[in-house]
Amino acid sequence: RAVVWETAMRTRFRGLTGREGLLLHGPAGWGEVAPFWTYDAAASAPWLAAGLEAATRDDADLPAHRDSVPVNVTVPEVDAERAREIVLASGATTAKVKIAGYRLGTDAAAGSGRGEEGAARARDLARLEAVRDALGPGGRVRVDVNGAWDLDTALALLPEVDRAAGGLEYAEQPVMDVEDLAALRRAVDVPLAADESIRLSHDPLAVRRLAAADVAVLKVAPLGGVRRALALAEALGLPAVVSSALDSSVGIGRG
Repeated sequence: RAVVWETAMRTRFRGLTGREGLLLHGPAGWGEVAPFWTYDAAASAPWLAAGLEAATRDDADLPAHRDSVPVNVTVPEVDAERAREIVLASGATTAKVKIAGYRLGTDAAAGSGRGEEGAARARDLARLEAVRDALGPGGRVRVDVNGAWDLDTALALLPEVDRAAGGLEYAEQPVMDVEDLAALRRAVDVPLAADESIRLSHDPLAVRRLAAADVAVLKVAPLGGVRRALALAEALGLPAVVSSALDSSVGIGRG
């Protein structure tokens, strides 16, 4: 049985204002298939595999290690006041803050605040300060750059972002290239997490070989299901954070 779903998003996220997908019902329950529809068949295939696994394979072989899972609130590229509202409404004690995808130019390098890069930089720092204030003492802040910086930008801006956040738990995929990620990790004190270097790579274990990250970010749907994600976590040998890909509660539940 297949059911189509479509829903509007309360906050615009990475250019999207809505999300849609399929729910599959089988002998093991519900699974979800919701790749982004700009993906081709090869990129969408793991999402289908994940949905079929959930709908057809019983989870009795998967050991349970806990009966609750702490979650973070995700803060998209919104202004500082909206960021504060999102964090306070969530009740979460950890926030993942999205960082704009700019690269360091002359305006930003000079700290002038002029131009698109300087304005984006100022918004990022204000958003981080608002999130830190909303979380209060003991709250943890993560940032996600989605691989948008080059190495020079990351070297220059990551310490500044760390200060604005009052100390980062980690920075997720600040650069796209895994060798650049390894070089950045050797140069800064901020812990780094790998997402795209695992999820989009033909050689995800390069993250381990190059000692490129402190944390592995795993998404069940684009990795092809729970069992594949668990096998990859074991092979990587890193602390893992399970993330989602704008899934419904069915997909998030699998994570």
